[in-house]
Amino acid sequence: MKNDILAKRYAKALFIVGKEENALDDYAKTLKEFAELYTTLPEVRDGLTNRIYPADVREKVMFEIVKNAGVSQIMGNFLNLLAQKNRANVLPEIAASFQGMVDVERNVCQGIVITAKALEPALLDKAKQTLEKITGKQVVLKTQIDTAIIGGMIAKVGDIILDGSIKTQLEGLKESIKGSE
Repeated sequence: MKNDILAKRYAKALFIVGKEENALDDYAKTLKEFAELYTTLPEVRDGLTNRIYPADVREKVMFEIVKNAGVSQIMGNFLNLLAQKNRANVLPEIAASFQGMVDVERNVCQGIVITAKALEPALLDKAKQTLEKITGKQVVLKTQIDTAIIGGMIAKVGDIILDGSIKTQLEGLKESIKGSE
């Protein structure tokens, strides 16, 4: 919980600057890349957060990563500040919070469509249009394959979950048969 509060504060500060600089997309992209780097490479995470290393060493690790990534001056200062304040561990939450703020600013919401097999582009576009009609926002969809749902689709956008999977329908049928006994 503490990390979420910190993440929102840092993300909000960067969001305000990003809006002034007209660089929200660049900042969101950079944060996402650094968050992925942090979460996927244990040696990076260790170099930025392990208290065995002195603070100046952890700061140098971030400084070198920032320098090699070639990010903007403001973004570099922000990332280096995270290292100086021992907040690099909050980077994934900051990236998610920042992206959420950008989405709200642009009337966009993130969604996911889960199917048993890959959808054809036309069907995915139809699902996107339907979700946009329901939410009243532009929807950015990701797809996921889960053979356990057997067939049909599950669509999630924000708090909305539309479950048209065969697995759920079979479970409902099973419960109604049990209830009538």
